[in-house]
Amino acid sequence: MSDRKREQQALTSEEQWRVNIYRLLANLLAVPPTDEVLTRLCVLGEGTNNSTTGSLSGVWGLLANAAGDVSVASVYDEYNLLFIGMTRGEIMPYASWYLTVFLMYKPLAVLRDDLRRLGIQRQADTHEPEDHAAALLEAMSILIEAGDDNQWCFFDSHIKPWMVSLFDDIKAAESARFYRSVGQLGLAFLRSESEFSEI
Repeated sequence: MSDRKREQQALTSEEQWRVNIYRLLANLLAVPPTDEVLTRLCVLGEGTNNSTTGSLSGVWGLLANAAGDVSVASVYDEYNLLFIGMTRGEIMPYASWYLTVFLMYKPLAVLRDDLRRLGIQRQADTHEPEDHAAALLEAMSILIEAGDDNQWCFFDSHIKPWMVSLFDDIKAAESARFYRSVGQLGLAFLRSESEFSEI
C-alpha cells in the first residue's frame, strides 16, 4: 500500500501506539522477522507482566519471550510452514478465504473499491492481493496516520468480520511457535479495537 500525505496535526500518543501495533502486525504477517525485529521485540517486552495473558500488556511479555527463544532461521521456516507451504500454508491470511472460502472473490472487489475511494493504492512491486491481512493492517495504519474519519468504517467492514478468527487460527496452528504469540497479540489488540469501534 502507498502512503497518503498527512493533512492533520501530529498524532496523539494513543494514535501513534495504534499505528505502531498495526504496522508491527502487518510486518510480521508480510515477511518473516529479521534478527533486528526479533531483538526489538525483546527490548519492547522488557519489564512487562506476562501473567495476564489475555491483556495487551500480558501478550507483550509473551511476544518478547518468544522472540528471545527463536533464531532467524527457525522463524523463517515457521513462517513458510504457516503461510507459504509447498502448495499452500497451514493458514490462508486472506479476507476472501475467511469470508467465502474462495480466493480473489467478492470481498476483494468491495475492498478494492473502498481503497480506491480512500486514495490508498497498491504498490507496483506487491504480489499479494489487497485482502491479505498484512495489506489490510497497513491500510488501517495509513488511515490512522492520515487522521481519516473513515478508519472505523474501514475497520468494521474489512478487518473486524474475519481477522480475529485469523489470529485465533494462528495462535492454535500446529506449526506455530513464535507465531503463537503473534496470534495472541493480534487477538488482544483487535478485541481492544473492536471495543473502541463500538463507542
